[in-house]
Amino acid sequence: MARRSLSSMQAALGASRADRVRALTVPVVGSLLLAGTVAYGLIATAGESSLGTKLPPFLVRWMPEASPWALAAGVALAAGMLLAPRLRAPSLSPEAFAASTLALGLVLRLLLGVARGGLGDLYAVYDVPNDESSNEYLPALPAFDFGARVFLDTFAEVGTALPVHAVGHPPGLLLMLHWLAIDSAPGMAALTIAAGALSIPLAYVLARELLDESRARTATLLYVFAPSALLYSATSADALFATAGMVAAVTLLARRPILRALGPVALALASFFSYANLAIGAFAALLTLRRDGPQRALVLSAACLVALVAFYALLHLATGYDPIGALRSVESVYREGVAAGRPYGFWLFGSPAAFLLAAGVPLAWLALRSLGEGASVAVALFAVVGVAAVLGFSKAETERIYQFLVPLLCVAAACTVREGRLQAVLTALAAQALAVQLLFYTVW
Repeated sequence: MARRSLSSMQAALGASRADRVRALTVPVVGSLLLAGTVAYGLIATAGESSLGTKLPPFLVRWMPEASPWALAAGVALAAGMLLAPRLRAPSLSPEAFAASTLALGLVLRLLLGVARGGLGDLYAVYDVPNDESSNEYLPALPAFDFGARVFLDTFAEVGTALPVHAVGHPPGLLLMLHWLAIDSAPGMAALTIAAGALSIPLAYVLARELLDESRARTATLLYVFAPSALLYSATSADALFATAGMVAAVTLLARRPILRALGPVALALASFFSYANLAIGAFAALLTLRRDGPQRALVLSAACLVALVAFYALLHLATGYDPIGALRSVESVYREGVAAGRPYGFWLFGSPAAFLLAAGVPLAWLALRSLGEGASVAVALFAVVGVAAVLGFSKAETERIYQFLVPLLCVAAACTVREGRLQAVLTALAAQALAVQLLFYTVW
């Protein structure tokens, strides 16, 4: 009996030691891959090799600039870091926490958005003088001259004649702009900023479904300070797409059956704004597989498939919208666009690296550590990111395109961040956000 107990104890100690080694090995190896990808990109660019961006794996270029608002942004970040620990106090109700983080996140996004060039930077990407504005959504609005039904009926046919972002996404956002009568750059900026900020309380709701209350609040604060969320959510339509994706994630993974039943419908609606939001369904299925077993995961996947087919079939019957033809238009545009000149071999690593590092260097380390510890959220997230990279769904621009995955990254990071180190992590994230905004130029 004693020998058997000793043997069991030794086996448990051995397993524990192996778990600790794995928990450290994954983030170390992952960090080396990230660093190697960045180093290769810099060396290749210095050697005049073209990888498709000015500073691969990121879609940025070195251009220091600051406006008087930069000081206000720095003060707000510092004040937010001092406020953050108080927001985690149990005495603060969940409703008050959600409202406080929404307000804090919105203020930080706005102030960082104007830190370089002033108030005009909040809508510059949509404005005509900006080179990128011709690729955005507003120039596509004349296609509604004959009404929304005709637009949907002919979307697949006229898609290749629309701006690249308009044809590169389903027409959900264009319909919203049309119905809300938004046709100006400031109006579109107001829509994307307001809608994007709603992803903050939604991230908290999702984190509460997956983690305990303390870690859920940690995950939300990490999202509030995540650099790519701060920098792109005030200037990019992808912030709105992220909110749609978060609604789908919250409902698909809800503990309450009534909410969970709405998940597949929410996913179908989210996919009508961005094809990338379909990855939320894959994430939910993988997480359900690990958490609840193959039967529940299969039921969820089947429900999502039925909802997607039903939604687009009904849309086709009602308006003539051709989802298959729309996808063909997307494929033809991207086959002939700038992404075609970006080498697959580099961006296989570059796309995940840009997403992780732009979201926050500390977040990347913490999420990789959670992956090493086998946290289900991290396993599901990295599986989705890995599949997207292998299939080449995106080559570069993932610091913007993958906005909808940043809350999931923060939930994964919250699984392993130590409470006593949260302040240091938030400080590092805030410093990275401010430095990137003032030192580098991004289109969005």
